[in-house]
Amino acid sequence: MVQRKDVEFEADGAVRLRGWLHLPDGPGPYPAITMAHGYAGVKEHGLQPFAHAFAEHGFVVLLHDHRTFGASEGSPRQDVDPWQQIADWRRAISYLESRPEVDADRIGLWGTSYAGGHAIVLGATDRRLRAVVAQVPTISGYEQGLRRIAPDAVAGLEEAFSEDERAQLRGEAPRTQTIVSSDPAVPASYRSQEAIDFYLQPKPDGVWDNQVTVRSTRAARMYEPGTWITRVSPTPLLMVVALGDTVTVTDLALAAYERALEPKRLQLIPGGHFDPYTTQFDKASSAALAWFREHLA
Repeated sequence: MVQRKDVEFEADGAVRLRGWLHLPDGPGPYPAITMAHGYAGVKEHGLQPFAHAFAEHGFVVLLHDHRTFGASEGSPRQDVDPWQQIADWRRAISYLESRPEVDADRIGLWGTSYAGGHAIVLGATDRRLRAVVAQVPTISGYEQGLRRIAPDAVAGLEEAFSEDERAQLRGEAPRTQTIVSSDPAVPASYRSQEAIDFYLQPKPDGVWDNQVTVRSTRAARMYEPGTWITRVSPTPLLMVVALGDTVTVTDLALAAYERALEPKRLQLIPGGHFDPYTTQFDKASSAALAWFREHLA
């Protein structure tokens, strides 16, 4: 039996982050896992099954929405700042430490996609963490951009960034674009059918909007979490890598894993970037659970 509670905690005095706290049945204290989603996602985007699976095996699990997304506060809405998300995630760790159900000396972190990059940075810079799982992680925003954006489209993208900056100087709100669309005339972060299916999966009304700030794309192209990977050690690192990943790109993840120091483990799964949440959920979740049980239990 797993109990799920709505919780909130203060991020920086002005913003409250909200999420779900999953509690195992029986007395604690328990080891704990902190989780969050990737680029422009919310906790309802396929993460609940992971959290429930971990809690069923004796972990307190905190799954929170990033600032400006889902149930969490913050403005402008739908704005992705990787370094702000990382700073907020440290508060999530502190919140777990404060819970009476949690053994504060046994906390792990699980991040996926964009937040898989955050997992690498936090694993390298926050020694409260005793184990880290980075699932299909962002390694290099620059290199991913080279793979995913046609060269003849770069000039237009850079002009959109510049126009957004000028508009903000005039007092306008940050401009937005669509996250997923199959229409080539609509500026969008993702166009593949697998991304469209994932982001547009059924969710409760009002928890997510199909838009993101334009400046989030600039921040993503500047984000280089792979530079931190040699510093995760001695914290144990598991990387879950999809063999057909064209979003965070398989070869970048494999090269980053080779640079990582021990203790580390690599779990390869078939399929693309979004398969760990769907067709390969059992394999991805089992690998993460085994890693947390080995290093936190």
